[in-house]
Amino acid sequence: MYNSELLNKLKNIQTPFYYYNIDVLRGTLEAAISASSKYGYHIHYAIKANANPRILNIIQGYGFGADCVSGNEVSKAVEHSFDNSKIAFAGVGKTDFEINTAIDANIHAFHVESVHELEVINELAEAKDKVVNVAFRLNPNVDAKTHAYITTGLNENKFGINPWELEDLVERCSDFKNLKLIGIHFHIGSQITDMTVFEELAIKVNSLMDWFEDKGIELPYINLGGGLGVDYENPANKIPDFDAYFKAIYDNLKTRENQEIHFELGRSLVGTCGDLISKVLYIKNGLKKNFVIADAGMTDLLRPALYKSVHVVENLTSTLENVVYDVVGPVCESSDVFAKDLSLPKTQRGDLLCIRTTGAYGQVMSSNYNLRDFAKAYYSDEVYEYQEETILA
Repeated sequence: MYNSELLNKLKNIQTPFYYYNIDVLRGTLEAAISASSKYGYHIHYAIKANANPRILNIIQGYGFGADCVSGNEVSKAVEHSFDNSKIAFAGVGKTDFEINTAIDANIHAFHVESVHELEVINELAEAKDKVVNVAFRLNPNVDAKTHAYITTGLNENKFGINPWELEDLVERCSDFKNLKLIGIHFHIGSQITDMTVFEELAIKVNSLMDWFEDKGIELPYINLGGGLGVDYENPANKIPDFDAYFKAIYDNLKTRENQEIHFELGRSLVGTCGDLISKVLYIKNGLKKNFVIADAGMTDLLRPALYKSVHVVENLTSTLENVVYDVVGPVCESSDVFAKDLSLPKTQRGDLLCIRTTGAYGQVMSSNYNLRDFAKAYYSDEVYEYQEETILA
């Protein structure tokens, strides 16, 4: 991927920066469409994974809907011409301003997480003399078998409505004249690679749909969330197994007539198309540890500090014999570490490092803590740069 011609170009760019391979992005999007279209499934892109404007434009161009978890994400989806009728708004703590933003945008549906939220949405919709679509986000108590911080479908998680609350919720919903219940929504977590988890989810959804059917409630919209993971340990595996993912759902989900099945994929669509490129500032040799100090830090890629996540780190410019290092950043925090006890070619000041598979939850989670600059983005098919506004602007 990083041939000598490309490396010569990258050496002249101010580091750190994100490098996006547009061919990989397009290939991933096409694979997702191919796998989902076999079953007539609909995909919304989870904007929280990467809100880079160029990435959004490309995804929108393939006809994906948008999954949003803030009012600003709703506005961003509209700004980038996502079809309003394909925008869903989830989130456990929607503010009045965000709800009004979404109502005004005439989005497809609110994914609602409590009876209190229903009351507020109904009140705000009534003030605008509108009827809006809602779907209940239900908590199926399915263990995603992933990191605790990105597990969202268990009873102890803050997300979703628990099954024992449904009876009261359905009764109350009939009182809300400015709401239309169209479906149910689930999202059990992220970075899931065990397909049996999705099989279990589908089976739980079946029982919940039976419950609604027994009540005489038709649900034309079923959203099973996302969560499909990527292969962080083997960056050469660019395309997630969309075929296995959608087949696991199809083989286990009992779809009713006139129901549409929707998904909200984020990481699996953009995770493998991006890398973080950094330059080595210093080498520190200690009694027990050797440190590579890079100019990228946790302000550019938070995941390792937040989740202890693993990203493959490569030295792109050294061919010397391997030495074991801790690869760390310059931020004034002991958690600013990308890798520990990593065997790399002997590294020196000025070498280029590549931190792989950072297309999801990389650039979008950046901060300017320590008043550091935001990393810019560059693309495989053209010179194009993007920089978020700083929180001090």
